[in-house]
Amino acid sequence: MRLACILLILLASGIIIGVIGCSPAHHAGEVQKGLQGDRVTVGTVQQEIKPGMSSAAVAEALGSPNVITTDEQRREVWVYDKIATDVAHSGGGWTLLLLGQNAGATSKSQRTLTIIIKFDKEKMVRDFAYHSSRF
Repeated sequence: MRLACILLILLASGIIIGVIGCSPAHHAGEVQKGLQGDRVTVGTVQQEIKPGMSSAAVAEALGSPNVITTDEQRREVWVYDKIATDVAHSGGGWTLLLLGQNAGATSKSQRTLTIIIKFDKEKMVRDFAYHSSRF
């Protein structure tokens, strides 16, 4: 009798945890983003980066570049190459406790942003370009 009560309590607890953990309210809008906190956007580039600004001001606005190289005249070129994956979970309902399956949907998309900033001999921005994609 006591063992049956314990099993019943464990089963009820598992069902409650399964329902709460997989309810639509829990997963709706839940998004995991790569590069969180390192969020450089096209808007940031358009608003912040201007020809004639110093490399220190660029670093303050965008952070450290991924690649620093030089062109044929030994002028610095900075490249920011950002890739992020967005994962969204939705749906839900009941978890099939015995089978370990979750009813719901997962959607994935990727974003890329490449920024190229060219400096002159005095380390001032002479030109910049960017490319953004989402798939």
